[in-house]
Amino acid sequence: MPAKGEKTKEKITRAAAELFRRQGFAATSISDLVEAAGVKKGSLYFHFPGKDDLALEVLRQAEEEFMAFLDAALTGPTPAERLDNFFLKALKFHRGSGFVGGCLFGNTALEASDCNPLYACRVAEVFDRWTGKIASVIADAQYAGEIRSDLPADVLAQFAVSSVEGGIMLARLRKEEEPLSRCLDSLRTLLELKLEKKNGHAAN
Repeated sequence: MPAKGEKTKEKITRAAAELFRRQGFAATSISDLVEAAGVKKGSLYFHFPGKDDLALEVLRQAEEEFMAFLDAALTGPTPAERLDNFFLKALKFHRGSGFVGGCLFGNTALEASDCNPLYACRVAEVFDRWTGKIASVIADAQYAGEIRSDLPADVLAQFAVSSVEGGIMLARLRKEEEPLSRCLDSLRTLLELKLEKKNGHAAN
């Protein structure tokens, strides 16, 4: 079992992750963090000397969780179905959140790119890893003839990631799934994704 100190640290980190995702880093005060975590200010500073230390730990943990999510989502009997499964899981995840908060990495990129190099560098690494995983699946799909091959896999992967992020942002803005759902449908069409049909309908 985790020691009491580790439990407190995890409690602070989880509360901070939700606040940062909803409010952003700049708009989240130490008082907000203390209240949300239900700890004393001294306890927060014991584990994290400053807000930047806490924010970077939140981003680190979020990166690990997101990469695990990607690995679990990018599964299926064919490369095209692996990619489509990611689209379906992404929509399901944000539907489950009520389209509140959006994507922590996309939010951070918008907020910190011009003013906080530490955060920006961390998030850039996440997008690079995400794009790399998608590019690998797209390359396999191109080899299998399941996706358009007139553009390099890394170009299509960057297009896919950018489109998904845009769909998430608009779904968050409108608090409804249609922007993200339509974005994913358009991606399937523009990527010329060939999915196995079941009972006369595409598997998606």
